[in-house]
Amino acid sequence: MIVSSESKDRQPGERPPVVQRAAAHGARTAMLEPDGAVTYDELLSRTDRVSAALLPEQSDLQEARVAYLLPPGADYVAAQWGIWQAGGVATPLSLSAAPREWQYVLADSQASALITTADLRERVAATCNALGVPIVTLEETAPHSPAALPSIMPDRRAMILYTSGTTSQPKGVVSTHGNIQAQIETLIDAWKWQADDAIPLFLPLHHVHGIINIMSCALWAGARVEPFPKFDAAGVLQRVAAGAYSVFMAVPTIYVKLIDAVETLPESQRAAVCEGFRGMRLMVSGSAALPATIHVAWSELTGQQLLERYGMTEIGMALSNPYDGERRPGAVGQPLPGVELRLVDEQGRTIDGENQPGEIQVRGPGVFAEYWNRPEATAEAFVDGWFRTGDIAVRERGAYRILGRSSVDIIKSGGYKLSALEIETALLEHPAIAQCAVVGLPDDTWGETVAAAVVLRDSAALDAETLTAWCREQMSSYKVPQRLLFVDSLPRNAMGKVTKPAVRELF
Repeated sequence: MIVSSESKDRQPGERPPVVQRAAAHGARTAMLEPDGAVTYDELLSRTDRVSAALLPEQSDLQEARVAYLLPPGADYVAAQWGIWQAGGVATPLSLSAAPREWQYVLADSQASALITTADLRERVAATCNALGVPIVTLEETAPHSPAALPSIMPDRRAMILYTSGTTSQPKGVVSTHGNIQAQIETLIDAWKWQADDAIPLFLPLHHVHGIINIMSCALWAGARVEPFPKFDAAGVLQRVAAGAYSVFMAVPTIYVKLIDAVETLPESQRAAVCEGFRGMRLMVSGSAALPATIHVAWSELTGQQLLERYGMTEIGMALSNPYDGERRPGAVGQPLPGVELRLVDEQGRTIDGENQPGEIQVRGPGVFAEYWNRPEATAEAFVDGWFRTGDIAVRERGAYRILGRSSVDIIKSGGYKLSALEIETALLEHPAIAQCAVVGLPDDTWGETVAAAVVLRDSAALDAETLTAWCREQMSSYKVPQRLLFVDSLPRNAMGKVTKPAVRELF
């Protein structure tokens, strides 16, 4: 199904580290799905089927990119591990993305194939056919192991995750097997993952939070993962009340929704839910700043002190409040094991003291290898071996507090990091729009909500409802502007550049 750039004599290979770990967990439950439990042995069997389908005539994919569009669960894991085991680079697609976004990722990554299910095949078939990307459905894979496997070394590329930055198009963040192993082991150590842990998984699996922090850490430890197709407050709370979980990870938006849901429950149900949360050993919030009011409200409701951490696609997790010790609201703690971190001022000087804001720069074995096919962007992202995150922070009493982005074109909404420029580029494809400016507005639930100021072409007619419907066909739902404002002109400075602070004031 995939033709490699070169073929080697078939020799026994060494599985990727995360797959090797799974083999040691054997008959333990890895995934608890609606149809029943899936053991680690069964996961490995499914993994071998995927690898065999990808290696019909060669023994190594030689880092060919293989995309996959799959719901959370054992099939997702088997696809990811099967790609890794066959020597490919796993490239997950978002289930909530629009066809144009899938097309961009498939084309930019030069995907050699796409793995999906029979149910999802039709959604992506036209896109794959247009690009000439063959589709592999899991139902068609044969129940046997590959004849041979490549040896997977730590420096081999393993995964590409697409992230929005300060350019109009997402960049592919390339992580090696060594990067991924370092990110996992750091969190296993810091957050004391155990084989008897159990955790729900409802976060997207095209982001590092869901892939690494939850799924990969749990499976590395031999723990149990319970996947949900999407976040379902009622379903999650029912399982919490049953004492199903020992670890819980979510974004601030979800904690806001859970507070609202718990407070509307009858007293008898509320008590069971709060007791379920109270009995967990660890609850984590990340991907966006957690308002101090939510931190306090959650503690009062459940007795749990949420552990806030800081990370990003390019570096995994870098900072974390302590597992044991004070978890200060509004702070993201200290560097995790194996992570080097510094603050740098606008002149490039390292800040040694406290209470002085600077850009976070990180280095360590978990830092990504490169931006896919973007050598200039990769070079610009580093200075003397340190990755420039673009986030501004300050150190206060030994702990770091995030102040914001160095770029006004990044919007953090509901745990997603969105590029205002990417959304603007999409909006400008509408035939009635002449100009636009996208900004983030403060929002208690989402952190920031996407807002767009739009200038229409002469004599063009367009209303908010029609534009919103059009946007839903062009981009992921979480990128669609929630606030729309039609204006005669956009505020600009003396150089003619749109001034985003002034655009925010329009709202």
